[in-house]
Amino acid sequence: MLLKSNIPFSYVFGKIKYEMLVILLYATTIAVLYNTYHYTRITIPIAVPAILGTVISLLLGFRSNQAYDRWWEARHIWGAVVNDSRTLARQVMNFTQDSFENEGIMAFQDRMIRRQIAWTYSLGRHLRGQSCDRVLEKYLNKDELQYAQGVDNVPSALMDLMGRDLKLAMEEGWINRFQQVEMDKTLSRLTDAMGKCERIKNTVFPRTYSLYIHMALLLFIALLPFGVIEYFGLFEVPLVVAISACFLLIEKMAIHLQDPFENKPTDTPMTTIAKSIEKNLLQLYGLETARRKWVHKELIHEDMQEEHILRYKSKKDYYVL
Repeated sequence: MLLKSNIPFSYVFGKIKYEMLVILLYATTIAVLYNTYHYTRITIPIAVPAILGTVISLLLGFRSNQAYDRWWEARHIWGAVVNDSRTLARQVMNFTQDSFENEGIMAFQDRMIRRQIAWTYSLGRHLRGQSCDRVLEKYLNKDELQYAQGVDNVPSALMDLMGRDLKLAMEEGWINRFQQVEMDKTLSRLTDAMGKCERIKNTVFPRTYSLYIHMALLLFIALLPFGVIEYFGLFEVPLVVAISACFLLIEKMAIHLQDPFENKPTDTPMTTIAKSIEKNLLQLYGLETARRKWVHKELIHEDMQEEHILRYKSKKDYYVL
């Protein structure tokens, strides 16, 4: 996702530089024919490109709105993933609190927190078609890693593991029936968010719709020099280039926004969101673990600050995915 407000000029127009070069040569040719060789019969009424431009403007506006709706829905879904991840961590830590050191409960908490972090990272990489082995190796044990690597949908496999652990926690008496239902609802919401992301990913924007708009745009650009050459003379060249650039940039913007999971600068910043979730969950787990050690073993309060809380330095990259 783009971070800097002062986006370089070269980045913006670099997306259409070849189209602009062709249009510049085309408009210059029309200007030379009209002004140097006096081919005055090549002009057409300016109303023709004006009407066509108005229609294309409406179509591009409608297409841009549709593309932005897809992008915003993706961002809205990942916002829900953040909330539900924090909710799950809070439920895991608070529902299973015990007045005595219980290794089974602490192992359950550790597995659930680690799996949720791995699930968040793996979901983003799954949507982008990338391998998630490195993050799985960091947060899963050997058996969990082997199970996750043996399936096509890694996030779904991790959800299955968390569901099994939830059942085990209820059978062991670490949580009651009501708490199990509430935590299962949280897992269901996360699964629902995953399904919504996959729907956006797998639903291709209608190609024919994009093709027809692009063909109409090319026709408009082709007719535009003939409509304005009579009124603007040689100034027709920069005018045609400027108008064409505006239309082409709007079209490119819609194309980039319509696919929010394609590892582009305009993507939903899934990796950045996953890092935020990782930081929040590890801090919560570290603080709670340290609090229990402080209660049961009378540790000094300062120990839980530096040892358990992870801190991330802010990145100054051009964009973060």
